[in-house]
Amino acid sequence: MKMKGNLRHAQILSTGSYVPERVVTNAEIDQILGEPTDEWLIENVGIRERRWMAPDQTTSDLVVEASRRALERAGLGPEELDLIILSTDTPDYLSPSTSVVVQHKLGAVNAGCWDVNSACAGWVTALDQGARYIATEPTMRYILVAGGYGMSRFLDLKDKKTANLFADGAGAVILGPGEEPGFLASHFLARGEFHDALGIYTGGAFRPCTPENLARYGPPRVQFVKKFPRTFNTEYWPRLIQRALEKAGLTVEEVDLFLFTQLNLRTIEHMMGLLGQPMEKTHWVMDKWGYTGSPCVAMALDDAIAQGKGPKPGDIIVFCTSGGGITMAASVWRWTAASARPGS
Repeated sequence: MKMKGNLRHAQILSTGSYVPERVVTNAEIDQILGEPTDEWLIENVGIRERRWMAPDQTTSDLVVEASRRALERAGLGPEELDLIILSTDTPDYLSPSTSVVVQHKLGAVNAGCWDVNSACAGWVTALDQGARYIATEPTMRYILVAGGYGMSRFLDLKDKKTANLFADGAGAVILGPGEEPGFLASHFLARGEFHDALGIYTGGAFRPCTPENLARYGPPRVQFVKKFPRTFNTEYWPRLIQRALEKAGLTVEEVDLFLFTQLNLRTIEHMMGLLGQPMEKTHWVMDKWGYTGSPCVAMALDDAIAQGKGPKPGDIIVFCTSGGGITMAASVWRWTAASARPGS
């Protein structure tokens, strides 16, 4: 595609998401835990149910399903992809990358690929990489930016701090070049002193799965090891968003859709209050899909479009995310005519 003045701008061409078939209600979680958490969970977090993948599914399978939907909506075949950037911290393997598994299962034979692990800020980080690659590489046409979360594989079903929060799912977008800017700006922050607060700490080089470690620590599982400030997101998200918007030359009032990490609806409500913006300017899916980590904002965008609440051409979208580490990422986009599909 030839651009005016040789300028290339990254645009979101389509979206896709996927959740497994198995619905796990709060009542089922309470049965597993042997104590009631349903009322507290709805009141304090907003989660009513979640999806867990089948025994024969893995993270790459979820990503493939979401990616196929995004490709179909873009009118593309997998062989037309030039690059796959996959965000996940629940990979199929420690090595090789899960993106190569996705490439093979999709049949994206012409695509290069790599994984990004920035915990739950990973998909926005991958989105930034894809946007910049579109803008700077003249031969790049179509990039799949996907996220996959298979955290049910790493749950301790006796741990009420984690068993009722985490879920499985995938989200994806197709990026392509256009004359009208889609990607506008991004900003990143991190607080590395919390790297040992929340994560999966067994299975890597730090604590390999030796018989001794498995006997002492058990199999790899997600766990809260130490506390970090409960107000962390509401403290850092405003400055994260403000900095990204400043780079884009925009104000909070000009944003049409805010998509936050989908862990806690009460946090999102509080954030919209801090920003002075109505709840109509955001969308959430944790109530029905649970917490799906890095792809959750892509899934929320796709769900908003499916429900007829998605952005219109010209609308400004802000993705704002944070995850274990602690890593934080915000990205500002303009929804273009190329992004729109029927119902969007």
